[in-house]
Amino acid sequence: MQPDGVQAVVLTLRILEHLVQAQRDVGVTPLAAALGTTKSRIFRHLQTLVAQGYVARSPDSERYRVGSHLVALGLAVAGGLDLASVAGPVMRHLRETLGHSVVVSQLEPEGMRVISMVSGTSPFEIGVRPGSLLAFHATAQGKIGLAFGPETLRQAVFRSRLDLQTPRTIGSATTLRREIEQVQARGWAVAPNESLLGVNVLAAPIFGAGGDCVGAIGIVDSIQYVEEAPSDEQVRQTRLAAQALSTALGSPPRTTDPPPVDTLRSTPIID
Repeated sequence: MQPDGVQAVVLTLRILEHLVQAQRDVGVTPLAAALGTTKSRIFRHLQTLVAQGYVARSPDSERYRVGSHLVALGLAVAGGLDLASVAGPVMRHLRETLGHSVVVSQLEPEGMRVISMVSGTSPFEIGVRPGSLLAFHATAQGKIGLAFGPETLRQAVFRSRLDLQTPRTIGSATTLRREIEQVQARGWAVAPNESLLGVNVLAAPIFGAGGDCVGAIGIVDSIQYVEEAPSDEQVRQTRLAAQALSTALGSPPRTTDPPPVDTLRSTPIID
């Protein structure tokens, strides 16, 4: 049984988590119901949090929201983390699990910028050079950026010229739009033979502290090993890696996230 002091800390953290995830003002009664405790206990904790600036009380109602101190703390933590600094352990875990090269790219207005790559376990290396800018319409990472990035980006790319990098590159805005809708629905993207013949990438989105898509993580290999229709395990592990990176960057949970597994949950995110 936990000491009373530990229980109080746990309840305080659960209150803060609930207010962050709610993204709106919440009353004492729904908070107590959600956390399975009494209104009086919730009220006492809220009063302490308000006094310390971590929670704010709405002047027009008996409802509470995230306070300025908690916002500042979150921004300070998020500002100290970037995709490149947290990617390494997750990329290596994904490489060791599936054997393929792993690449992480960052969403930019002109495309997806490759920021890190880990070579696969095969003696034949297939990868993407860090610093490369990947086209939105011709790569799996680019499709992720279009699917989960801002609407203004999607519309700009749909209106732009779609240059063919191979005979399999999508060159029609209508076809690309349908492809992006499928990516949004399933949560991952592939681009078999679309940027380089014989090569395929399976990619999943990475979300930042604000909930916006900030990049993608993908596995890269010959189409012999990452087929046009990737295996369930390849999809599952790639999406779990993307979820781990999103969590490390402070992204709130998403309803489309895959369920966590013990092997990934026990893997350290930051060296």
